[in-house]
Amino acid sequence: MTITKLFPRRFWSLIAGGAVALAVLAGGASPLQAQSVVVMVNGEPITSLDIEQRTKLNFLTTRKQMPRKEVIEELIDEKVKIKEAKRFGVDPSASDIDQAFAGMSQRMRISPDQLTKSLESQGVRPETLKARLKAEMVWGSLVRGRFKESLQVGEKDVADAAQQSGEPTQADAFEYRLQPIVLIVPRGSAQSAIDLRRKEAESLRERVQSCEQANTYFKSMRNAAVRGIITKTSADIPGPLRELLDKTPIGRLTPPEITKQGVEMVALCDRKPTKIDTPKKREIREKMYSQKYEAKSKAYLADIRKAAMIEYR
Repeated sequence: MTITKLFPRRFWSLIAGGAVALAVLAGGASPLQAQSVVVMVNGEPITSLDIEQRTKLNFLTTRKQMPRKEVIEELIDEKVKIKEAKRFGVDPSASDIDQAFAGMSQRMRISPDQLTKSLESQGVRPETLKARLKAEMVWGSLVRGRFKESLQVGEKDVADAAQQSGEPTQADAFEYRLQPIVLIVPRGSAQSAIDLRRKEAESLRERVQSCEQANTYFKSMRNAAVRGIITKTSADIPGPLRELLDKTPIGRLTPPEITKQGVEMVALCDRKPTKIDTPKKREIREKMYSQKYEAKSKAYLADIRKAAMIEYR
């Protein structure tokens, strides 16, 4: 239902006018500089400035000029999504949003400050991008959390779809059982201390013949750590490490590597042939999940919009 069915237009005009007046007083701006309220969504305003900013951001990211009506509807959707997410306790903090902003800048291989300056040079406030990031974060988390069961993709459905495409669904691979080992070197240690630790690792590598021996040796050593055994397939391991593991005899250690923690090696406890999904099958599974997610997201949004109080000015 629309809000005008519940309250007279004059009532909301008074509220909106008061909100704008308070903003003007707080910011020291003149009434001429005040932004007009275009839509009220559940008591929250969308202003002409919000629309102008989002229009610029959308053009910056898509290089397409989105019609004003579509921008308004997008902003309404976000208000509705954020309110619904709050109802279920999904409410990221300012620091969570800043982390998402920083993550975006990292993917662009620039710093957050550089991203901020880039936006501002195009007339876009960083808060505009952060608002969109917040809406995306809360909605994705809410939909996946509330509809986890119904979003699951059945393996039979995936296999059937893959077979219909004529593509193979399984590929030969190996399964590795690995036990990471670290000879700890304190940060800031001299190069001589690192070299000494590396020689120690090489000596132990020559003696260790099994994961059991590795546990015995390294658990009794000072400044050494033996991690729990992990299982990985060929698809989970980067090519260079996979080649290294294929050359390592079972029960032996990989060559030592210097890391932030110290000198690290991996004990290869077992390696056996297995079958894994082909890239095509994984692609089909992801596509089927995306289709389910989009359909559920669209239906959910339509439902909560019907219950929202929306007044277009």
